[in-house]
Amino acid sequence: MTASPDRSPSRQAQLRIPDFYIVGHPKSGTTALYEMLRRHPQVFMPDLKEPRWFAADLRERFQGQGSASHPQTLEEYAALFEAAAPDQRVGEASPSYLRSRVAAAEIARLRPDARIVAVLREPADFLRSMHLEMVQNHVEKELDLRRALELELVAARPGQEPVLRYTDRVHYVEQLERYAERFAADQMLVLIYDDFRSDNEATVRRVFRFLGVDDSIPVQLVEANPSVQLRSLRAGEAVRSLHAGEGAMARVARGAARVAPAPLRSRAGAVLRRRAYAPPQAPDPELMAELRRRFEPEVAALSEYLGRDLATLWGYERRV
Repeated sequence: MTASPDRSPSRQAQLRIPDFYIVGHPKSGTTALYEMLRRHPQVFMPDLKEPRWFAADLRERFQGQGSASHPQTLEEYAALFEAAAPDQRVGEASPSYLRSRVAAAEIARLRPDARIVAVLREPADFLRSMHLEMVQNHVEKELDLRRALELELVAARPGQEPVLRYTDRVHYVEQLERYAERFAADQMLVLIYDDFRSDNEATVRRVFRFLGVDDSIPVQLVEANPSVQLRSLRAGEAVRSLHAGEGAMARVARGAARVAPAPLRSRAGAVLRRRAYAPPQAPDPELMAELRRRFEPEVAALSEYLGRDLATLWGYERRV
């Protein structure tokens, strides 16, 4: 019989638990920020970008999204950070933590001194980018954003409440309040995606200072996780199956691998990806205007909460 894990306070005190968290949102520069931070010699972040450990309420919804590689116990989670040097700042980046209703409390329970970094993006643009990502990851089957929003209600599994796949994410003030209730103001840093996009280096140095590491070292700028548009579900499924090693195409690829040189196989894969994905088309201006009208109260509330005029920054005064 396998012994149950030791969850006593003394055992947990021996585990290396991160002292800072990039909590979200997705499609708001979190991957680029993670990549730039982990290049700092005084910072350690694991190769697994999104451990998702503290978002227990969302774990069922991650099934089939690479969840097998994610930690299943606290010991497995802590093992991700064992390679960190004693004097390094240790962190992780799980964008689901901002959406989660329990992550803030769970982080505070283990690390009440943690530092929290959130990144927020204009709601309409965020949802459009989120939809592209979910289609690319085969979570969303509807290619049209308007139709996807009309069908966004996710049926509840036993013990779960129904959720809106997209617009439930746009409760920025409520999400920030969950952290503000448990962490002091000087433990939280809220970034705006537009600032990060316009000046990566200045934003990253601001995070360095927030974490208490040397902010004078050179910053290696990174462009990560750009949005792409899936040309068709069939093309995307072909790419997914090939990477997963499933289906007839994967069997053909394995046969070709025995005879074709590596550069040729690489070019063939690149051609398949180009056929499957394209740069995003311009958004539907009518739909974007509708979304901005819908989320105007949220933007006004966030502006007041942060003490910053985000309505003007995000063009809500010019909406039609």
